[in-house]
Amino acid sequence: MNHSIYLMVGLAGLSLCHLGCENSGPSRDLERMVNQPYYQYYEPSEFFPDGRAMRHPPEGTMPADRIEMPEALEQGMVNGAYVDKNPVLLTPLFVQMGRNRFEVFCGSCHGVLGNGVSVVASKMTLRPPPSLVSDRIQQFPDGRIYRVITEGYGLMPTYSQELEVVERWAVVAYVRALGLHAAGVPMDRLPEPIRARAEEALK
Repeated sequence: MNHSIYLMVGLAGLSLCHLGCENSGPSRDLERMVNQPYYQYYEPSEFFPDGRAMRHPPEGTMPADRIEMPEALEQGMVNGAYVDKNPVLLTPLFVQMGRNRFEVFCGSCHGVLGNGVSVVASKMTLRPPPSLVSDRIQQFPDGRIYRVITEGYGLMPTYSQELEVVERWAVVAYVRALGLHAAGVPMDRLPEPIRARAEEALK
């Protein structure tokens, strides 16, 4: 008798377990959410009057992660002309940022001194990276150097994904600093405290 009771209880338990396992998966509503039909990119659609699945954003809107900036700062150009001077205030920290980004992203090809001397440049014999401290490039407007960083030029790719807008301008500032270093700065152009230290060091 006791064995019969134990057997019935065991069978009942297995039945409940089986029912519980059947109901443990996603509900029908959740399955509909996961497996709902959708359009692929550029696929035609009969739902919209123009027959296209992809929609244009509403007029006057912009991506939520885009920051509105002055044209000179964001584009390096105004009315189709390159910006002549760096629109970001030059400070030692700003130029130091430019040095850091330059040595990480630019120095491998252009050389850490910007003179085009590097291991990578020595392998690019057909079209080596130019010296950024040459008179030709140092005479470029700041906006033109910024646009090259932003869009790329020749074999050089764009760095718009790797460098934020202000970082690109910092690199421009550092390229200018490298040009001054290569050309040498006349003593009378140095700020007074630096000139005093330089004159003391030369005694």
